[in-house]
Amino acid sequence: MKVRYILFLSMFLLTKLVCYAQQKANYELANRFTFENFRIAEQNSLSIYPYFINGTDCFYFSFTTEEGTKYYYVNPAKREKRLLFDTEELLGQISEMTREAYNTKDFRLQGGKFNKKQTVFTFDFEKYKYRYDMKTKKVERVDTLIPKPMIELWEKYSPDSLYIMFAKNHNLYIMGNKKKGMDSTMVQLTMDGMKEYSYAEEEADTFPTRTHAIWLKDSKRVCAVREDYRRCGELGLVDVMNEPRPKLITYKYPMPGDKEVGDVELVVIDIATKKMTKMDANKWPGQYMSILYTSDDGSKIYFERRNRAFNIQEVCVADVETGKVKVLIHEEDKPYMDYKMANIMFLNDAKDIIYRSERTGWGHYYLYDNEGNFKHAITQGGWVAGPYAEIDTVGRTLYFYALGKDENIDPYYYTLCKVNIDKPESLTQLTFDNANHNVYFSESFNYFVDISERVDMVPRIVLKDRKGRALMELAKPDIRRALEMGWKAPERFKVKAADGVTDLYGVMWKPFDFDSTKCYPIISSVYPGPFYEHVPTQFALLHDDNTRLAQLGFIVIAVGHRGGTPMRGKFYHTYSYGRLRDYPLADDKYVIEQLADRYPFINRKKVGIYGHSGGGFMSTAAICTYPDFYTAAVSCAGNHDNRIYNRWWGEVHHGVKEEKVEIKDSVHGDRTESVFKFSVSTNMQLAQNYKGGLLLIHGWMDDNVHPAHTLRMADALIKAGKNFDMIILPEENHGFGGAAETFYERKMWFHFARLLLGDNTGDYFSEIEEYKNRKNE
Repeated sequence: MKVRYILFLSMFLLTKLVCYAQQKANYELANRFTFENFRIAEQNSLSIYPYFINGTDCFYFSFTTEEGTKYYYVNPAKREKRLLFDTEELLGQISEMTREAYNTKDFRLQGGKFNKKQTVFTFDFEKYKYRYDMKTKKVERVDTLIPKPMIELWEKYSPDSLYIMFAKNHNLYIMGNKKKGMDSTMVQLTMDGMKEYSYAEEEADTFPTRTHAIWLKDSKRVCAVREDYRRCGELGLVDVMNEPRPKLITYKYPMPGDKEVGDVELVVIDIATKKMTKMDANKWPGQYMSILYTSDDGSKIYFERRNRAFNIQEVCVADVETGKVKVLIHEEDKPYMDYKMANIMFLNDAKDIIYRSERTGWGHYYLYDNEGNFKHAITQGGWVAGPYAEIDTVGRTLYFYALGKDENIDPYYYTLCKVNIDKPESLTQLTFDNANHNVYFSESFNYFVDISERVDMVPRIVLKDRKGRALMELAKPDIRRALEMGWKAPERFKVKAADGVTDLYGVMWKPFDFDSTKCYPIISSVYPGPFYEHVPTQFALLHDDNTRLAQLGFIVIAVGHRGGTPMRGKFYHTYSYGRLRDYPLADDKYVIEQLADRYPFINRKKVGIYGHSGGGFMSTAAICTYPDFYTAAVSCAGNHDNRIYNRWWGEVHHGVKEEKVEIKDSVHGDRTESVFKFSVSTNMQLAQNYKGGLLLIHGWMDDNVHPAHTLRMADALIKAGKNFDMIILPEENHGFGGAAETFYERKMWFHFARLLLGDNTGDYFSEIEEYKNRKNE
């Protein structure tokens, strides 16, 4: 008995020693899966896009494997799939005409057009147009290609193609289309355009640029939602790389609680008379507005407006002649309207309006008539009707992706359903496997291509009929090279939130040389939302930085948190409201604790966390809130102080209070004005709790999350007497690229290797890529 006890104790102590012993970062394995080394394995197709031919059910598609790219023709009625052509044979005939050599593995079909019988198609190749007969398999040259004149990005053609609209000097211009025999003289339509009150999509100078205005369908008028930012506050960035001296760049940037956040107006301009009519569209101070639809006869504009708190939405119709506006749908939803999956569809020239709402606590579709009268709910129940896949306007059938409808399917996976918009009881589920679906319908809706996948399941590409029955497999992705290189799929897991009852779903990446007898530090890759969770549901060979990071010798996870996506319903995604800093932290900590209890290969004493933007915000908050739990954090471009982030984000997700103030004015008369108050917790308030392990990174030219966020956090840590690391990337905006992105990722590797593995080799590399020369012992 004593011998068995001693043996058990020895094994236990040995396990602990293995778990906590210093390890070496496996840079060699991580380097194998960098883009430059893995790009060949990634070049093969994982999906297809069907090109339906002449409005029929037949289609063709291309697919790339290690054998090269091939084209296939599919006739669903005959259950037939065959090569559209033999590439070697086709290019051989062309070579015979041109005496040139061609790569038969990399041929791309351009400009394919089929005859009615689908027996012949023409295509463009290099200098010529060719015809291919699918029966005789003969190729003939039919024409010399005349280079098509480039369509300038600033050209916006009228529906009848007679006119071109554009912006210049912030104003609207039109000119006739010379190809249609019209006078191409530039005609100025507006005179009041100016900087920050412009008709241009971008800053317009003396050159033509694209406008945000749109044509009405009668080609006689144009309309625009025009934004006035002239009184808004500014932010500035210093371009330190500008030559010969650094340059100050300023831009308008409304912040939460600002009095001046910009005004919007909806205007219509008659191109013949240049008459401008302002629609009576403004209702709330600081409101949001966008055009949804314009009538076929050009007489009506349908638009939506939302108040500043984003909890009231109205769908309206404007009469372009009078400017009068009628409210069709008035919707209030607290604490804010779901915008991630918001959808408003107009059928039969707005005779039917399909409106998506969370009014029951779950996102569902509702039917209204053109007068705004409610007809009925199209979908209903304790699940989410997500994005629509397609609408059969003839059959009045809505095809959409359901989330959480089937208890046997992960609530994050798109499940295809259909419903007749006039008969809600007709709702039918079309896919039943526990996988994420993406579909493409033929014009008749008799068939669809179904692509189903998971992070741990290679996509299945199947042709199905309108009832969801599988007819044939169309293609199978070729991942042989990735498998030969040692690639393995990540694993899915389910745990509980910190409330002990809410299910959370995540993905785990392990080292490809994983040894279950070893003990690995764990790193949480985070982007908490709100509105979006950076947890993959689809198959990929590489998932951002997570795949490579795991190869160093870590368990890497990504998991959803309460307060994230509306895919889980209103209660789930609004959990974050009013607590932007703190809402995901307890969940992340509890997830790691559960996984460490579940799997002995996870070292609960060595925990890392990292993320970008909202993930950078969260990673810093986490290591400051739980400084004895998280050992290391990398915080990239974090919005640490949401008082200086953009007003929409902060006010929608944290809340803004509107108060009415009486203004005494002897000149213009007494009036009542709205004052908006905003208050939010910041990461700087947590600096005193911090105990070490933080790396802050920010792009110096970030005009989204201003570098002031990271500098304010750094200042708070300095004043609190804390030790941390910080890197500024001089030329980078909110997203990184090129050498800066490589530098950022490698510095993250070195940071986690030092603090979680005890490997400080990276501190002594004189070059950022020097790790490549180090072999594991």
